[in-house]
Amino acid sequence: MIPVRSPAMAQLGFDGKVAIITGAGGGLGRQHALLLASRSALIVVNDLGGAVDGSGSDAGAAQLVVDEIKQAGGEAVADNNSVATADGGEAIVQTAIDAFGRVDIVINNAGILRDKTFHNMTPDLRDPVIDVHLNGAFNVTKPAWIRMREQRYGRVVSTSSAAGVFGNFGQTNYGAAKMGLVGLTRVLAVEGARYGINANAIAPLARTRMTEDILGGLGDKLAPELISPLVTYLAHESCAATGRLFSIGGGRVAEVFLGETNGYFDAALTPEGVADNWATVTDREGYSVPANLAEETALFLPFLS
Repeated sequence: MIPVRSPAMAQLGFDGKVAIITGAGGGLGRQHALLLASRSALIVVNDLGGAVDGSGSDAGAAQLVVDEIKQAGGEAVADNNSVATADGGEAIVQTAIDAFGRVDIVINNAGILRDKTFHNMTPDLRDPVIDVHLNGAFNVTKPAWIRMREQRYGRVVSTSSAAGVFGNFGQTNYGAAKMGLVGLTRVLAVEGARYGINANAIAPLARTRMTEDILGGLGDKLAPELISPLVTYLAHESCAATGRLFSIGGGRVAEVFLGETNGYFDAALTPEGVADNWATVTDREGYSVPANLAEETALFLPFLS
């Protein structure tokens, strides 16, 4: 299929909006920081500087990206706090307030890997992954959210993964955390609507130090900088999308959504009735895509009235 080229439009600028990007010392986060900074956003480059498994730290990783942004004429500050604790999240947001006086955008990108098959999964493999990916998003977004509500504007972009949405061998810890971010995103969208706060999530496919060993030759076509255009758009004030999940990689962007079939109804439902009508229960023709719990609940009303 031949790509459809959209008409040229004015460049999306950020006019001094303040963006916190976690895990921005390299990989996807670095690319997000560079692109947003080139569009006049003021950047907090957060990175603990640890290894892929979360061990160790290196304060220089974030500073290198800050230096790169400044050399290109942008504005940025480094932050080396860990997203894995509530105190760390507060400190990251305080870095934004101290440097720039506000926070408009949070991009939850920090992540680690500790892969292991489920029967071999142990708390020391599970808990740090949950703490960085899922709790980390809570820890950073919460203090930023308070300020976004007060100013009645904000954008939150969280990094989910196909490993959570669709499943992947050996990643129960990572997959659970990443699908948890989808749930977080959906609720933030509902709660943020009246305050001008949009929340969305992405499931990226890109070559980074976390994926380079498994992508092989395909990695050459999955440059990390091809993820940042979507993140930049979702973080922009002109983007009305909220509560949504998008797959992106190698220049392809697609929406991923949760659908619900019309289903089967019987006021005297029995296990045998479910079994006998399984084809109707799972018939995907004419499915619905609820935007929130209320819309999903409404799907029951024609059967219950």
